Amino acid sequence: MKKKQILSLIVVAAILVALVYFQFRSWRTFDWAKFRQYTGGVSLWHIGVGVGLIYMAYVLRAIRWALFLKPTAPTSFRRLIAPQIIGFAALGLFGRAGEFARPYLIARKEKLTFTSQLAVWTVERFFDLGAVLVLMAGFLALKGGMLAQVLLQALRGGVQTAIRGAGHKLPLVLAGVAVLAILFWVLRQASGRAAAALRVRLRSFREGFNTIHDAKSFVQLVVVSLAMWLMIAGAYIEVLHAYPQIPVVAVDGTHRVARMNTMKLEDVLLVMGSSMLGSVVQLPGGVGGSQLAVIGVLQSNLFASEPYNITRELAVSCGIMLWLVTFMSVIPAGVILARFEKVSFLRLSEESTQEEEEAEAR
Repeated sequence: MKKKQILSLIVVAAILVALVYFQFRSWRTFDWAKFRQYTGGVSLWHIGVGVGLIYMAYVLRAIRWALFLKPTAPTSFRRLIAPQIIGFAALGLFGRAGEFARPYLIARKEKLTFTSQLAVWTVERFFDLGAVLVLMAGFLALKGGMLAQVLLQALRGGVQTAIRGAGHKLPLVLAGVAVLAILFWVLRQASGRAAAALRVRLRSFREGFNTIHDAKSFVQLVVVSLAMWLMIAGAYIEVLHAYPQIPVVAVDGTHRVARMNTMKLEDVLLVMGSSMLGSVVQLPGGVGGSQLAVIGVLQSNLFASEPYNITRELAVSCGIMLWLVTFMSVIPAGVILARFEKVSFLRLSEESTQEEEEAEAR
């Protein structure tokens, strides 16, 4: 493992340790017996449908990548399904070390340069982010109702609180800025390629947009991206609806009924968006910020009260189940396809990382 990777892993691990510590402080009364009871009562039918939707999303990813390649290197989306699944399996197994497995595999299979597929990968990320934001904004505007108002009020209150407390917390803010500056300096000294990496990302973004040759292609990419993320949202819905209505005791001691199986698409999009943001901080095995973000949102005031009444135990159970369905369910198929494609996961991680470092050095 390279020095740069080791240092990045240490930084990510430190962040996760801090997050887990703060979660642990709030989970001192966590009821593990209830957690096991809730997890054991899920509907396997809903879980299976959720896994199926995730696999269909991988097919749509292959279709979208084929659309990106259409102007320069036309290919069938069927040829790209295996690299997509193997690449996401590598991401699940190795975390960020397997992030560039997909562009590397596609470049090798289609006899293209790695930098050209890194460009596609870069633009793909922007389409993913844009699709999720469009879906969240659209459904909150059209159907969010009270939820949209609560979010707006929470945002406004947070800004006002930050402004009021700015004077008292100025030393803490300055200390945080100093820590970030030191961290940036350490990372820059360790890699020696921070500026080069940024240039590669910007160049890849520019080159990636060159693959969109007309308005029709852009519309096709937008439609496929929205359809894909609706399928992923459908998988989230299936996992949430896998939990039956359960009698629970709220924090205030009142007896209520948890109704996760009544959550709507606009609610699920918030959970999915938090998972997407949390996935920025991940360890190998897909473990990390994504699960903590989902658990945090599910046990927040948005969902801990009527009509859903989600408790901490339910939130943790659901966060783990979503991780298994969305991150880990691809690994069995990825391992099988890797054998057919004669791909070694360990070699794949090393070679894709090496290609990425060489791209930065150019």
